[in-house]
Amino acid sequence: MIHFDTIFLVDDDPINNLINNRLLNKVKVAEKIEEFLEGQYAIDRISELPIEQKILIFLDINMPVMNGWEFLRIYQERFIKRNDTIIILSSSIDFQDRQKAKEFSVVSDFLEKPLTLDKIQYQIEKY
Repeated sequence: MIHFDTIFLVDDDPINNLINNRLLNKVKVAEKIEEFLEGQYAIDRISELPIEQKILIFLDINMPVMNGWEFLRIYQERFIKRNDTIIILSSSIDFQDRQKAKEFSVVSDFLEKPLTLDKIQYQIEKY
């Protein structure tokens, strides 16, 4: 089973973060889970972590202040040497969002909300 040091939940909805945190705790693929209501806070936190620390990031794209696309642009510019796994977790069903996600080499997958145990298990097996 794959193991991450930390899982980041980057979503402006605290209820989504709470539910996703509980689901992810059931599968125990990370030492800890951190929640961020704004993308900038997650970027700041990544800056503090050692490069060898493996992070799994579940990223919402529709957020105020810094949306997921802005997060991805900054991440790609600032963290070139990191090897984290970023999965977009969005309520968007827009085909254009899926296509745009493919423009970012750091994005591993695009999942529609809600996160489920089946989706988590599939991601674990995939990576």
